[in-house]
Amino acid sequence: MLLEEAGIPSVAVHTDVFAGVARATADANGMSRARQAFVPQPVVDLSRQELRGYIEGSDPVSGRPFMREVLDALTGPLDAEDLTGLSFERSTPRLLPADTEDHLQQLFIQNHWTDYLPVTLPTEARVDAMLKGTSHAPDEIVGRMRPTSFREFWEYTVEKVAVNAVMAGARPEYFPVILALAASQSTAKSSSTTSMTNMAVVNGPIRHGIGMNCGIGALGPYNHVNVTIGRAYSLLSQNLQGGSVPGETYMGTLGNGLAYSACFAENEERSPWEPLHVQKGFKPTDSAVSVFFGLRYVQEGYGPRETWQEKMRRCLSAGAHFPPLLVMDPIVARLFVERSMDTKQKLIDWCATNALLPAREYWDDQWVQTLLRPLAVAGVEPYARAQGGTRRDRADV
Repeated sequence: MLLEEAGIPSVAVHTDVFAGVARATADANGMSRARQAFVPQPVVDLSRQELRGYIEGSDPVSGRPFMREVLDALTGPLDAEDLTGLSFERSTPRLLPADTEDHLQQLFIQNHWTDYLPVTLPTEARVDAMLKGTSHAPDEIVGRMRPTSFREFWEYTVEKVAVNAVMAGARPEYFPVILALAASQSTAKSSSTTSMTNMAVVNGPIRHGIGMNCGIGALGPYNHVNVTIGRAYSLLSQNLQGGSVPGETYMGTLGNGLAYSACFAENEERSPWEPLHVQKGFKPTDSAVSVFFGLRYVQEGYGPRETWQEKMRRCLSAGAHFPPLLVMDPIVARLFVERSMDTKQKLIDWCATNALLPAREYWDDQWVQTLLRPLAVAGVEPYARAQGGTRRDRADV
């Protein structure tokens, strides 16, 4: 954009699978006339000859020779429309015209406002009832959210959060937790190709006050509170950041079932360790919700038996760049205590010491090669220094 502002034509090159998101991003940033060219996917682990074939071949989006697309973009003069850019109206109507239940359910699906399951339609009366669950004003700004760092932020109010809480089937007494999740400004609908999502953990008196399940079946789907809070977090992340449309604003290659509803409460009373919110600096009498980012896959175990350390090392080595989240029932936690892990910190320190990878394995990870290795090669710290060593991850328990 800086080059174009200086009157110098430029062209962005993308792989064809990102054609939709590249154009949507250009539109969202007022650059709908941005000049773009495309090559096939993949570009990783290909020979020079294969990559040269991309350059000498055709642009898979336009069908024209790739180099012709590039040369035309670089040599064609910029006109007034190229330099003007666009501004976008991001507001939406507060109310929809009255219609039948079936038609409105279909309208919500067509506009990608749902998780494609039936929703409770957010009528004025239902939203007003939800707002009775908080002392915050309906027009108060809660936060700003976006699916990825290179897209624009969308701003949202308490009322908009309440709309999504109603859609999820939540009750007004659950709304403080949902509003806190919205205020985290951390989206549960990340657009990463690794299909990441978020998990929410609730602590403090509010767990029992609203009837959350922190016992058998806590991770669902066996409790109305857990499920609807998790679903509300998912829906508000989708709708209040500008959508999660596959190929445009959502690029998770496989998707993630945890994105439907991932919320549970900690069983503080039966845990041999201090509660999570106390560990993070809150008082035991405080109510809190914590958001864990980057959930992509699940490793299961059966507690710390004789070979637990060997098994745990294999689990820890499976993820090269995100700290693990360990979720265990009180019985398993007490078994760890019997094995000298009488505090969470001791188990966390053990994980940090044992979550080591050979440097060759770490730098061969595709995520690391794509996002971190270029920084290391460019001399950016701490990546440049780390390129010659190993990685150590910490854990949350």
